[in-house]
Amino acid sequence: MPSRPDLVRRVSAGVAVAGALGLGALGWSSTLLGEYSVIDMGGGHASHIHGSGSVAAGPAGEVSVSELIADPLRPPDVRVELVARRQTVDIPGGRPVEGYTVNGTSPGPTIRATKGDLVEVMLVNESVRAGATLHWHGVDVPNAADGVAGITQDAVPVGGRHVYRFTADDAGTYWYHSHQVSHEQVEGGLLGAVVIEPALPAADPPAKQFRADAVALLHVYGGQHTLNGRVQDEHVPAEPGSTVRIRVINTDQGTAAVWSAAPFRVIATDGHEVNGAAAVDGRKVLIPAGGRVDVAVQAPANGTARLHVGGARSISIGDPASGDAGAAPPARQPSETLDLLAYGDPAPPDFDPRSPDRTFDYTIGRRLGLIDGRPGNFWTINGQLFPDVPMFHVREDDVVVMRIANESGEVHPMHLHGHHVLVLSRDGKPASGSPWWVDSLDVHPGEAYEIAFVADNPGIWSDHCHTLPHAVDGLVAHVMYDGVTTPFTINGGAGNQPE
Repeated sequence: MPSRPDLVRRVSAGVAVAGALGLGALGWSSTLLGEYSVIDMGGGHASHIHGSGSVAAGPAGEVSVSELIADPLRPPDVRVELVARRQTVDIPGGRPVEGYTVNGTSPGPTIRATKGDLVEVMLVNESVRAGATLHWHGVDVPNAADGVAGITQDAVPVGGRHVYRFTADDAGTYWYHSHQVSHEQVEGGLLGAVVIEPALPAADPPAKQFRADAVALLHVYGGQHTLNGRVQDEHVPAEPGSTVRIRVINTDQGTAAVWSAAPFRVIATDGHEVNGAAAVDGRKVLIPAGGRVDVAVQAPANGTARLHVGGARSISIGDPASGDAGAAPPARQPSETLDLLAYGDPAPPDFDPRSPDRTFDYTIGRRLGLIDGRPGNFWTINGQLFPDVPMFHVREDDVVVMRIANESGEVHPMHLHGHHVLVLSRDGKPASGSPWWVDSLDVHPGEAYEIAFVADNPGIWSDHCHTLPHAVDGLVAHVMYDGVTTPFTINGGAGNQPE
């Protein structure tokens, strides 16, 4: 494992390039990464915290991320094999593109489970030359199953296999994707949906509240805006007056909008139910990159309702016999956005964020520099270029409050692995609606959010922007639990490149 001086080396190349570009006065810095371990970032075991609550972890009693697993003796309730391939992706209604498939298609198969199930997934890498992993976006898996190359596992080479095991603890809408060269493999289609249904008593009929339940996965393949992998709109048959649940999953690099001319309700965000979801009329809902929104749409007495998803595609809901004559016409995208900070009815969370054990700042900026010999205008965290960024050290059961401030010029959908966070405020305005739980949060330029979570899932967890090219350019930090270590490294012989 490299020492901290080996991890961050100031090199004369930075000065030379900066001087050649006439930018030396701007204070460029240069970093050559080489092989490194994330536990050496932010000062390694010596805490490097911006905020309060410094923790120092020592070697005694350390646990490897590989040991943080689901019950190894429990037989799985759901067993799936997923085969990753580098191949041409057929796009119905559009043109084929070179990309990645899972079991021969993109999106890959939807994994369905019931709350409480033990899920076991075998990943087989048939032909992804750079290696592949699977990250369970939004599912609070044990750290060993997080699927981040170089942190929780080595990338699976061609011909290799890797088993992921986790308990489906929270009903909701999620997705899976590669976290090896993720900016390329996710964009290329190595992904799919995960739906975890609530556990119902045996006497209760399933889907009592919703007559239909449909996945709407949004992705752009080579400039083609698709809905569930097709450049086509979809129809969900529903009896007049019945309610349909549409699970919208935004797998793209930017924000997606959802709207309808007919009223609808936002019933879940990022897998968490909304308390007291009211009708949304004349407003759109924005979904960050990586985020999910479940909406409830009522089929009209005659014809269909149309739900616009992502701007380019739509879903009609209602009588399948009505045909085109009964289809609702397209609706213009509303200018007003639903504010989830004030949507729904308040309810007390199951922890108290008012007296946190740890408080951290995560301030996003930008400045000139070189990373691995690449000159650019890179993202900074608390004023520092990657990898000289903070490591947020926590102890198990800590209540953590983090202030995320965006002092850059672009939107950043921030995603913390292994945890859902509760949004407390935006720009000092307290949340006043239903508890707004997210794992993907758009932070716009000039905005500052306060979020909180309980450190109840030990491990080393990425906390990064889900506009994945931003992560490549340094917008990645980590939450590290006291006493947890990893044997995996990045940029070494295993070829691990998580972003």
